[in-house]
Amino acid sequence: MSDPNDPHGGEQGDPHRNQPGHPGDPAYENAILDGREPEEEAPVPEPEGPTEVIETDYEIGQDNLSHTLTLEFDVHKPVFTISALAVIGVTLAALIFQAQLDPFFSAMQGWLTGNLAWFFIISGNIFVLLCLGLILSPLGSVRLGGPEATPDFTLTGWFAMLFAAGMGIGLMFYGVSEPMSHFDSSFAGVTIGEDGLRTDWAPLGGAEGDELGARRLGMAATIYHWGLHPWAIYAVVALALALFSFNKGLPLTMRSVFYPLLGDRIWGWPGHIIDIMAVFATIFGLATSLGFGAQQATAGLEFLFGIPATNMSMVILIIVITAIAMFSVIAGVDKGVKRLSEVNMGLAFLLLLFVLIVGPTMTILTGFFANLKAYAQEIIPLSNPFGRTDDNYRHGWTAFYWAWWISWSPFVGMFIARVSRGRTVRQFLIAVLLVPAIISVLWMTTFGGTAISMTLGGFTGISDAALELKLFQMLSQLPMTGITSFVGIVLVIVFFITSSDSGSLVIDTIAAGGKVNSPTPQRVFWCTIEGLVAIALLLAGGLSALQAMAVSTGFPFTIILLGACWAIVQGLRAERREMN
Repeated sequence: MSDPNDPHGGEQGDPHRNQPGHPGDPAYENAILDGREPEEEAPVPEPEGPTEVIETDYEIGQDNLSHTLTLEFDVHKPVFTISALAVIGVTLAALIFQAQLDPFFSAMQGWLTGNLAWFFIISGNIFVLLCLGLILSPLGSVRLGGPEATPDFTLTGWFAMLFAAGMGIGLMFYGVSEPMSHFDSSFAGVTIGEDGLRTDWAPLGGAEGDELGARRLGMAATIYHWGLHPWAIYAVVALALALFSFNKGLPLTMRSVFYPLLGDRIWGWPGHIIDIMAVFATIFGLATSLGFGAQQATAGLEFLFGIPATNMSMVILIIVITAIAMFSVIAGVDKGVKRLSEVNMGLAFLLLLFVLIVGPTMTILTGFFANLKAYAQEIIPLSNPFGRTDDNYRHGWTAFYWAWWISWSPFVGMFIARVSRGRTVRQFLIAVLLVPAIISVLWMTTFGGTAISMTLGGFTGISDAALELKLFQMLSQLPMTGITSFVGIVLVIVFFITSSDSGSLVIDTIAAGGKVNSPTPQRVFWCTIEGLVAIALLLAGGLSALQAMAVSTGFPFTIILLGACWAIVQGLRAERREMN
């Protein structure tokens, strides 16, 4: 059903909507909802109306190596070869030299976050300011796909897909653990070591002994990590991909974004390096999330059924879930995966509603607005990269988060770009910044706020539990603990499956030189690699290894995103000239 108030917002006015492989065809929309490509997809639609289409002699796939005899494949020779060999090399090294690499990963993460926290924080601020500036500027009137393009999805459907993009393993893992961690550290206050430096993990100056102050600061510090900044990162990547693909006619890969800077050199080694970095960032960002999911799922199984949460159980879980994701890739059952995604979103909503109703309802509802206010008041101090003493919070939380979000940005950004054709830049940025951010605030307020209320009521189990167990400890104090805890485990596992499945598609698209319908064996390869990387890093150093790799790949990709900011502005200015 279309939005009657949006002249570009529904089924009207698009003569191609019912053609196979085009938005509007049910098979296409089912696949896009799953973050997957339809089995028979037409090329990226041509721009509609006057746009600055970039004329180039490059043809998608001209640098590819293909084979169709014993095993079908079609890969970009430099990007696939270097990416695959490097990732396999890291995986084998992590498996062979586990004992030696554990301290290495810990030291690498500490050095990167300790020395580059200022860089990540400044970069995050630039992404937010760019998005806000484009919303307010005349460039916001540029329409993705051309001045005459109509949205591929209704407004309601588009919001639903942005909601889906905002849900994942991270919200399940950190929904309780992060607000509780910041509350506990804020309430405990500042502690100084012998070297005169702070040893606590409290954000800013903490709120020693002040229950309300610690609650307020803890929620503001959490929302800072799940609000405007991360979604600005995703918005920059999605906007860049959408603009240079739908308006400029270039392939849907990161190298296309740099045409204003590099020209036809993007088809050579400068472009190869950009796409290789995108593959690295995505695969290690996914591996980090899969590791978190495996750790939380096994902890939940131990909490609920007494199954020991060991490295072996995590390895077995990753193998089983990767096999399920691989089966969905091989079978191509779009409807089955779509239904699984819909069930998962429904379960997440029911779990949220359950905690909201049986938990401290009024505290949650009033806390939502109070937390937004606290976030607005603290966002500038939390965004300040200099002159602060809360090193553990800035280095251990913020720097890691920004690198993790950035490493996920090619994956989520490509999904958002594909479903946003036909929207103006202003509509796009307002929706991408606000819709998922508000959902994240509601989720964190409901789960984290309930946990804090229980702690203030005298229950210490949540504070004493490990990060991966805090959710289940909170649910243990509510009715139907067994059912809700089992639902929590199912949510983590299914998010694990859909992330692996969709992630293999995005990585394969980049490694296939922009081909969006490459042979299935390639997706199987990347799906397998994602699981192996997660297993190898978990065995080599646990979460510290996963976090270290996310940060190490997020750093160079941050530089790429800063360049993309300049390219976006140049591309939009050219579009405005065409409109006039």
